[in-house]
Amino acid sequence: MASRDDHQRLADALDARRRAEAREASVLLAAFARDAAAAGVEPETLTARTYSGSARVRTQVRGWYLKRDRSVGVDTEGRFYILSTPGGLKERLRGAMLAPSDPPLELGRGGRDGESLPLTEALRLRLDGGNGWG
Repeated sequence: MASRDDHQRLADALDARRRAEAREASVLLAAFARDAAAAGVEPETLTARTYSGSARVRTQVRGWYLKRDRSVGVDTEGRFYILSTPGGLKERLRGAMLAPSDPPLELGRGGRDGESLPLTEALRLRLDGGNGWG
């Protein structure tokens, strides 16, 4: 039977792995933001889907979508955003204020089959798509 200490060691190891992954992904996102700007890929004001999925609302984030479903994005500073919001009246009228999230190395991990995409691939596809992507 596993002890409480065993569980704590496992939780600590998982947290350390998540932090290391986020650091590595952050480096990739910062490089993408620089490369996109240098290539003339114009950032845009990103929108977020409401939790109900019934609408999209504007956000304060200016950057690029990383998936065609517009569920995640990166801002011009290389910070990662999950583009979802409660979508109450305030958000619909004033826009959603999103906070950056720790980025993963695989977008959509744990989602439905065929919906995950390595971050490196998503960044390559987005940069290759230029201003006509989407």
